[in-house]
Amino acid sequence: MLEDNDKYRAPALDKGLDIMELLSSHGEGLSQKEVAVALSRSQGEIYRMLSTLVRRDYVIYSTSADRYTLSLKMFSVSQKHPPINRLIGIALPMMRRASRTTWQSCHIGMESNGDIVIVASVESPGNWSVALKTGSVVGLWNTGTGRVLSTYRPETEREDLINHHRQVTGEPKLIRSEFDAHIKRIKRVGFEHMPSATAVGVTNIAFPIFNPAGIAFAVLSCPFVERLDDVEVPSQDTTIKIFSHLAKELTTFYCGG
Repeated sequence: MLEDNDKYRAPALDKGLDIMELLSSHGEGLSQKEVAVALSRSQGEIYRMLSTLVRRDYVIYSTSADRYTLSLKMFSVSQKHPPINRLIGIALPMMRRASRTTWQSCHIGMESNGDIVIVASVESPGNWSVALKTGSVVGLWNTGTGRVLSTYRPETEREDLINHHRQVTGEPKLIRSEFDAHIKRIKRVGFEHMPSATAVGVTNIAFPIFNPAGIAFAVLSCPFVERLDDVEVPSQDTTIKIFSHLAKELTTFYCGG
């Protein structure tokens, strides 16, 4: 007897999603043969799927390079999702003001089926910055965004998040005791504040943005970088206060307060 997961499978949809996920990790594009080899499929079935994805504008085909690349249509579609669209529309102007005041970059991350995705990002003013690109998928337990999203949700949802999360490049294997210690500390102080686990010289500052149910559905983060030159910028303590206030404002706006 077939399991429910097998009984209701849609093979054609599976193939299309496999292709899109593969192309998302190859910005330079892949040829039809390379896609077929990577997915262990025949070139014939891959050609039919690629043709459909090109026709629907999810994939772009370059005739000169004979390569397929992912278009921005999926990202455009995701921006129409009401919670994301509403939050970003409110947040971006406020994030830009906070960035200009603190001389720091900032971003907002959300969870999507276990992935931690950056949905909005603002670079700091000046000639250089440390910023995450919009659309980036980051780690769950080694980033401020992932830790805060995990902290402020029911235990069952946290377990579901951990079970569905797929490790990203550079993300170490989750050590549950350390992860639980992070969650306990964040609950106590109300936000994440500790040296980055991915870059030297960066301090993670991350605050929850709550929905009406009191669950963190998004996280406002600042990868704080201390300057050594003569530019006078707000201190880390002041930066924490600014982004704490901004996260509370975004919660109020989103909850209709």
